[in-house]
Amino acid sequence: MSRKSLGEIYAHAEIYEAVYRARRKDYRAESDEARSLIREFGNDARSLLDVACGNGPHLRYFREDFAHVEGVDVSADMVRLARHNLPGVPVHQGDMADFRLERTFDAITCMFSSVGYLHDTGELNSAAESFVRHLNPGGVVVLEPWYFPDTFVPGQIMSTLATEGGRTISRISHATREEGDIARVVAHYLVADPASGVEHFIDSHDLKLFTRQEYEYAFERAGCTVHYRERGAKVGMFAATLGRGR
Repeated sequence: MSRKSLGEIYAHAEIYEAVYRARRKDYRAESDEARSLIREFGNDARSLLDVACGNGPHLRYFREDFAHVEGVDVSADMVRLARHNLPGVPVHQGDMADFRLERTFDAITCMFSSVGYLHDTGELNSAAESFVRHLNPGGVVVLEPWYFPDTFVPGQIMSTLATEGGRTISRISHATREEGDIARVVAHYLVADPASGVEHFIDSHDLKLFTRQEYEYAFERAGCTVHYRERGAKVGMFAATLGRGR
């Protein structure tokens, strides 16, 4: 996520985590899919960096498959929770558009369409450069994009109800298409807690609808060969490989 686009929910990491537990989001299956692409294009990758790692649900499974894993996220609260969830896994705070760590990796992932938080092709190009700057020769970036302009359907409504630990969370969202190929997702949260009562907050996200060609160009200009894999009704996934001679 770009730090300029953070929604309110990213300052409430435990609420975010509870909502996606209630949705039963299959982080293992998503991690397996990314790992399959890494093994196909990255060969014997042993180290992995998960960009926009959030509270660390994909890292939880990546660390089963790679000798060394790290994460980076722009949200301080998400970084805090990821470190709590994954003791011993280095998790850094940084913006995907321009982060700088002290090492490189065999594989880099960016999951859950987090790249949509970049505002324009300039930021997308900068993010691709940041990814490749941290990639070993022969390495691979696996990227799960947000919707393309021709696949986003406005008017989507989603609802989730989560109850755990005596607290109940209700989330209802509505998505619209705005000028400049922006998908705006506005979510209302009601959080009921026995001690503090009921809290309401509104969480708004503007997500850029990049084209497939814009994604491919960003990584090609950064020195990668780009592959795109279809996923049925879902938006596909990109695998960008960095030549060993670079």
